[in-house]
Amino acid sequence: MKNKEFNWPYANEIGQEETITSDVLVLGGGLSGCFAAIAAARRGLSVTLVEKGATEKSGSAGTGFDHWESACTNPCSEVTPEEIAEAYVNEQDWYSNGIAHYIECREGYDRLVDLESFGGKIRDTEDEFVGAEFRDEKTKLMFAYDYKNKFTIRVWGSTFKPALVKEMKRLGVNIMDRTEATALLVAEENGKKRGAGAMGMNVHTGKFYIFRAKSTVLTMSRPARVWLFNADTTGLCEFRPMQSIGSGHAMGWRAGIEFTMMEKSVRAEFSAAGRSFPPYGAGNNHNTWYAATMVDARGVEIPYVDRDGKELKTVSERYYPAKGQKFFLKGGVIDNPKYEYRGPETVDFAELIKRGYQLPFYADLSRMPDAERRVIWGMMVGEEAKTKIPIFQNYTERGFDPEKHMLQSYGTGWQSASFLDQERQFFGAPGGIMHDWDLKTNIDGIYAAGDQLYASDCAGFACATGYYAGRKASAYAKTVELADFNRADADAEKKRLYAPMYADRENGMGWKELNMAISKAMQNYCGGVKCEALLKEGLDLLQSFERDIVPELIADNPHDLMRTHEVLDILTVAQLVLHACLARKSSSAPLCFTRSDYPEMDPVEDRKHIVIHQENGQAVTRIVPLNFFGKLKDEYEKRNQDYITEEAQTPDRAEKYVAAAKVQEEAQEPGDVKADFEVEPVPCSTNPLKYDESKCIGCNRCANVCQCDILIPSPEKGKHPIIMYPGECYYCGACVMVCPKDAIKLAHPLMNRAKFVEVRH
Repeated sequence: MKNKEFNWPYANEIGQEETITSDVLVLGGGLSGCFAAIAAARRGLSVTLVEKGATEKSGSAGTGFDHWESACTNPCSEVTPEEIAEAYVNEQDWYSNGIAHYIECREGYDRLVDLESFGGKIRDTEDEFVGAEFRDEKTKLMFAYDYKNKFTIRVWGSTFKPALVKEMKRLGVNIMDRTEATALLVAEENGKKRGAGAMGMNVHTGKFYIFRAKSTVLTMSRPARVWLFNADTTGLCEFRPMQSIGSGHAMGWRAGIEFTMMEKSVRAEFSAAGRSFPPYGAGNNHNTWYAATMVDARGVEIPYVDRDGKELKTVSERYYPAKGQKFFLKGGVIDNPKYEYRGPETVDFAELIKRGYQLPFYADLSRMPDAERRVIWGMMVGEEAKTKIPIFQNYTERGFDPEKHMLQSYGTGWQSASFLDQERQFFGAPGGIMHDWDLKTNIDGIYAAGDQLYASDCAGFACATGYYAGRKASAYAKTVELADFNRADADAEKKRLYAPMYADRENGMGWKELNMAISKAMQNYCGGVKCEALLKEGLDLLQSFERDIVPELIADNPHDLMRTHEVLDILTVAQLVLHACLARKSSSAPLCFTRSDYPEMDPVEDRKHIVIHQENGQAVTRIVPLNFFGKLKDEYEKRNQDYITEEAQTPDRAEKYVAAAKVQEEAQEPGDVKADFEVEPVPCSTNPLKYDESKCIGCNRCANVCQCDILIPSPEKGKHPIIMYPGECYYCGACVMVCPKDAIKLAHPLMNRAKFVEVRH
């Protein structure tokens, strides 16, 4: 039976164009983008922020996160920024971003205090955990992982994005929601490239934008859906949101920006479209759940040991370094740390089986002290991205009680699944943009932060580098005038973006089919083991897609057009990865990179960054030493005396900047403009959302905030939105969180609902 068709509820502005000019342009509205915009606006510059979704809940941490790593300057910390930043570099065998990690360690706590001043919650102000071992009674800060050194702070991350948006509006930032950035504008001045802004499209109306700016900050996501794709439940394919697929990388590659470590990919860890359970949604003892008590099928407790193999007798001991160890590293990019940084962990899975422990395993919080149990199931699981609603709320409604039940574990670690070697992801400090100490790319006027950087990390990393890049971009913008751009480049981009609207409907191809083909090609030609012949065959196949298939792509409305543009970017990123893999002529353990034709592992002469960019359609490489960033503290302080002085003189960051605020209006309701498009719900095997029609008032807050744009307002006034694209749901819970009437229920597909049983002793 054919689905009901609806008129597109937004104006048809296909072909229309608008130019927006500002001093600083920020591309991406996640944590790093928001902080980049705030840094520039605080310095009195005009700022435009472009976000494909809705900034209030967009990005990997749009609906929350539970802990802030590397806050080395907080008043309780027992470590220095130098110690932790250097540990990250050493831990990753120098295939690490020393510059960005030092910025994270040196400035991360400053950004956390900023967030508190904006209205975010970073302390136990309600005294829920008074007396807990992880709580500092004077500051009310609460710590995770290492209770001795106290440099990872538990936070209420669900409060952060709304607070950031409120602050940006107060500062007069021009927030362009529902607008995808698609290409960089690059000018030529004295034979040298310089950033001139960017181009993009409104994903509701199709209007084309030219964003002119003196400086540009790239703060978009790392790539996704390169190896993993499911046409039915696309929103569950990856760890990150549906719209976060690496468009910034694709834009950068096309413009000639340099990248490094793009040959690095890891065996996949999360893809809840079938292979795994949702992140943090099954019993485990990692990251958000550290250090949960684990038991086997009989209820026999699984022992924790320190780095020396000493069995730990109490829960408390799991949170302290071993004898003679200064500190340990957990979370973020740390999976299997070196001996020097290894923290307490459960006995290795293979050893447990040898000892007779029986599957399945479970997380049993009932055996933990009350505060430890409540902070995991309540605060941590309640605040982590994608867990507040679909995990914490739903499991509670299903009857899960952490004092009475054990939650089943489905893997040998926090991944909750076993993936094939060819099923890969950009996880654990992947490749990205190469930059200098200003976080500037090789193109003047273009900066990068957060997940755009190579070897990126988590929330604190994103916020600290975003603010840093924003202030460096501001300093540059104050020294230059707007650059001219080539009008022909804008015309070519406009033509490229709209082409699928005019392709042959009868013989055309949809975006999902091409995404499936790219993913299968990457599994076949760029899987766990690589060689030159495979990589070249893969590159040839992808280039044939670009030549023969891209002209056949079709789209029926601006939403489909956006998804098509994403797959074009995935195709670009896939080719970038293959070029990077061809450039490295040896295997490397730190890069999780194996070549059958160059099996030697990490030869001394190849321990270096291979930096790659595109020039006139050809991949060009250069070599950079792994220690190119120099002595971290010295190089940082050489370039940031203004910031050091500013922070020392003004400890109260909440009152430091007072600006006349241009407060923007809330997202407007769709008008009565008749669009030329008709749209019908796209079938999906699952139904993520259910509305209670007796409660819903048709306010459309859920549609306005949905970062994956799966909802369109109902044509009937007062009715709930139409679930137009259920398979694209990311299950973040933003819609439920903003509903004023508790009229929405969000639930994972049946296959992703982990089992829990009564505790066994």
